[in-house]
Amino acid sequence: MLPRGLAQSHSSKLEILHQCCDAAIIVACFVLAASLYDFPWNPHFSFFSVLAVIVFYILARQSGLYRSWRTSPFRQESGLVLQAWLLTMLVVMVVAFLMKFSGPYFRRVFLCWIATGFFTLAVSRYGLRLFLRSYRRRGGNVRSVVIGGAGSLGVGLAEVIRNNDWMGLKILGFYDDFKAGKGKSVAGGELPVKGTLDDLAQDAKREHIDFVYLALPMRAEKRMKEVMGMLADTTASVYIVPDIFTFKLLNARLVDMGGIPTISVYEGPFYGINDWIKRLEDLVVGAVITLMILPVLIAVAVGVKLSSPGPVIFKQRRYGFNGEEIFVWKFRTMSVCEDGPDIPQAQRNDPRVTKFGEFLRKTSLDELPQFINVLQGRMSIVGPRPHAVAHNEYYRKLIPGYMLRHKVKPGITGWAQVNGWRGETDTVEKMEKRVEYDLAYIRDWSFWMDMKVIFMTAFGGFGGKNAY
Repeated sequence: MLPRGLAQSHSSKLEILHQCCDAAIIVACFVLAASLYDFPWNPHFSFFSVLAVIVFYILARQSGLYRSWRTSPFRQESGLVLQAWLLTMLVVMVVAFLMKFSGPYFRRVFLCWIATGFFTLAVSRYGLRLFLRSYRRRGGNVRSVVIGGAGSLGVGLAEVIRNNDWMGLKILGFYDDFKAGKGKSVAGGELPVKGTLDDLAQDAKREHIDFVYLALPMRAEKRMKEVMGMLADTTASVYIVPDIFTFKLLNARLVDMGGIPTISVYEGPFYGINDWIKRLEDLVVGAVITLMILPVLIAVAVGVKLSSPGPVIFKQRRYGFNGEEIFVWKFRTMSVCEDGPDIPQAQRNDPRVTKFGEFLRKTSLDELPQFINVLQGRMSIVGPRPHAVAHNEYYRKLIPGYMLRHKVKPGITGWAQVNGWRGETDTVEKMEKRVEYDLAYIRDWSFWMDMKVIFMTAFGGFGGKNAY
């Protein structure tokens, strides 16, 4: 049994201290912003400071920013900080506007307050994390853990805990009805099976156990209810580890349905503030690039018109976000404009490709009109490349999870393309690799990942030996 740590014994006081630190940071950043622009302090500033502290406190409490973040990634916490802070600043800005206190000097102070406030709030939380991680690695603020279920799910959970010692979780052992017995151990022989699930409930009554994780298979529903009923007579925090990891999850998360918790198994990453960030990225980057390439667009359009008869822009039906049909624009590179139920992919020395079209396809200049699709909201700068409807209908029958690519908007460039999976997919295996990278992008998306893909595309990712 582990002793209760200082932080655990005074968790409520530490939470109040954290809230006071946030309030001090918000006020201090406002004072700093005003002093940087030599803006004299006045009663309005005191009012705005108090308003910001109250609104941020309410939003932070609602979003769970003052709960324990022991086992959660910093990007999740910082995302909630950004969301709460921007909403706080929006409220302050509206109030300032209604009070007719929004002159040019104040706007500069306000913008500086927004930037320094978020930076300082995020850095303070990151610094606290670093301190707590170091403290836990030295044996402080440790929580005791037992795992009910010594199968692959429980052993996998144990490995995660052991490989992340910064969490400060100490595994005391497993409890399992089928693997209990003297001398039994799992996880490489390093963790004992201390008894059955009945023993788990008894030990939790006799000893102080902080966390109990029930990692039982779905078929053991009846047994899980029995164990949970017994654990209700203890003070341990009980968590159920859902046996859903046999599925290939895509941004799985907990969703509240009128008070009933549900688990989203297949979900896109763009909800809440992420959706705003992605759309703002597409609008800003798309507008800048469109203005930069405007002379190229005009020159290529003239080249297509003079090189062969037919329209300059080829519009083809593709699947967009959530599988909805959209029209994707490209410079015409073939002597035909095929958009039927059977569309052969372009191959080496394809007779349908014009001479000028061959150059455009090799350099990906034929894709440039899709920046207009981005501004229209049909596509994104970065995302899975859209395939013709006929190809989608063919591959969705052969590749499990193929249609999950459409949980996000299709992109002009993507993670698969900059990793070499571009051009003709003459085998199912090649398409499987492309889909694998597309789903990895959806699972791991971040703003910085998009910037990485754009950078890699600009410096070598647009061309390719398979593009013809």
